[in-house]
Amino acid sequence: IMYANCTGPGFSLHSDIVMPYIANYGSKEQIQKFIPQMVAGKCIGAIAMTEPGAGSDLQGVRTNAKKDGSDWILNGSKVFITNGWMSDLVIVVAVTNREARSPAHGISLFLVENGMKGFIKGRKLEKIGLKAQDTAELFFEDVRLPASALLGQENKGFYYLMAELPQERLLIADMAIASCEFMFEETRNYVKQRKAFGKTIAHLQTVQHKLAELKTEICVGRAFLDHCLRLHSGKRLDSATASMAKYWASDLQNNVATQCVQLHGGWGYMWEYPIAKCFVDSRVQPIYGGTNEIMKELIARDIVSDK
Repeated sequence: IMYANCTGPGFSLHSDIVMPYIANYGSKEQIQKFIPQMVAGKCIGAIAMTEPGAGSDLQGVRTNAKKDGSDWILNGSKVFITNGWMSDLVIVVAVTNREARSPAHGISLFLVENGMKGFIKGRKLEKIGLKAQDTAELFFEDVRLPASALLGQENKGFYYLMAELPQERLLIADMAIASCEFMFEETRNYVKQRKAFGKTIAHLQTVQHKLAELKTEICVGRAFLDHCLRLHSGKRLDSATASMAKYWASDLQNNVATQCVQLHGGWGYMWEYPIAKCFVDSRVQPIYGGTNEIMKELIARDIVSDK
């Protein structure tokens, strides 16, 4: 999808991020109820982690769920939620035990369905890129959830998030490298057609050297990504390696976007050229899924830890 420059609805978030949570941690009843509908595209999924005051620091979430008999009462708000507006089902990260020995020990996941009383979808947020992808605010005002809405075990939500985030970060890296490959081909074709000084700009040594640099960097990125994919398929991908892939590939994507726009000249700044869309769409990649600054923290922690 990214290689075709189609950065529309959050298809990958639905199928590669949300569904695995239900498949891996859901009860038999939850799996039977939601997975077939999600596979058929009749139930669109989203996951609500980020809050106005808690982004990369998931232990800082304030949305909470309190027990009321066998039910749960959910209150709080989320922001920057992909598929939030069109979602039929949202996995909500909430605090369920404020007395836990650490915030990580008191977080749970809940399945909140569209139409539940007190579940309010706020405005669609206006972004500089990914314009076809809806990103929304979500509000939960005394939403009564049955016991069956709890995903997995109570107070184990943070550990589920940590277990699934490597796949999300690998997905971001995969999209980044595919986008790099698309941008490179678009630019290569452009410079072979664009004429200046009586010949195509592909004949200029400065352009040739820039293309050589980009091609090399993209091939190196692809090789590392493929290595990570092999680790993941063998269930051997760890958090630090996934963080390396996400940080490196998304930074590379933004560099490639900048350089390719430059090689397009003024036309690269025009919406009619695909490279302009790539440029604005790429900017969020180092931010979501955990900022690249957080990725470096995770990598560094793994390096200096006693194993």
